Amino acid sequence: MIDNIAFATVLFLCCVYFAAGFIDSVAGGGGLISIPLFLLVNVPADFVLGTNKMVTPFGTASALALYAKNGFVLWRMALLGLPAALLGGFLGSKTILLFDNTAIGHIVIFLLPLGIAATFISKNKTAEIKQLTKYSLYVYCPLICFCIGFYDGFFGPGTGSFFILAFHSLLGIGLIYASATAKLFNFASGVSSAIAFALQGKVLYFVAIPLAVSNIAGNVIGSKLAIKTGASFIRKILIVSLTILFISLIWKFFIGTPRS
Repeated sequence: MIDNIAFATVLFLCCVYFAAGFIDSVAGGGGLISIPLFLLVNVPADFVLGTNKMVTPFGTASALALYAKNGFVLWRMALLGLPAALLGGFLGSKTILLFDNTAIGHIVIFLLPLGIAATFISKNKTAEIKQLTKYSLYVYCPLICFCIGFYDGFFGPGTGSFFILAFHSLLGIGLIYASATAKLFNFASGVSSAIAFALQGKVLYFVAIPLAVSNIAGNVIGSKLAIKTGASFIRKILIVSLTILFISLIWKFFIGTPRS
């Protein structure tokens, strides 16, 4: 089944990942659309997470490049937190792979509200930045990066929002700098997570390549349109879509016959 995914299904997923990239760049939370819809096309949950992890770092990288070009990435903080994010992402993925496909489906449903909550918390991207203490740099930053990186490897959606909120609330970093630096950690944990899934043979490369291209295109177009239009309309669409998807996943993994 995995080696014979219909062309129409791949085309559908390309549209999904284009939309996810677009939504992610404008309103955040693209993964809350892509993962549930991927699960609904009857691909085993471990392959869904693995292939998704191989795709999303490319979209994150395009946003990171834009932030870095404009000087918003805090490189000293980034260098200290990067190893922790890499380790967290890898271990998170190794942990989720200990479960069978039905259990992974149940875990995804359980964690979806957490990702939704993080995505829809209002974020006013102010530009303030304060001098970080050594304790914040050498203790809090790596700890935050490891914990949220682990969540990214284990599940993923809402990771960027968790990073931003943690940096802003706990370290006092202005949200635009927190958002920019979070992209680097999100990219790092995503890459290490993808490696963990790839080592276990849980990535559908023939699907991941077109999905990555679609996701990048969505991110690029969304980023350009975000300057001209607000994110409120997309957030409303996302809420409706997530409600429908959440109900569909409950039916698939709890009411209907689960597919292992």
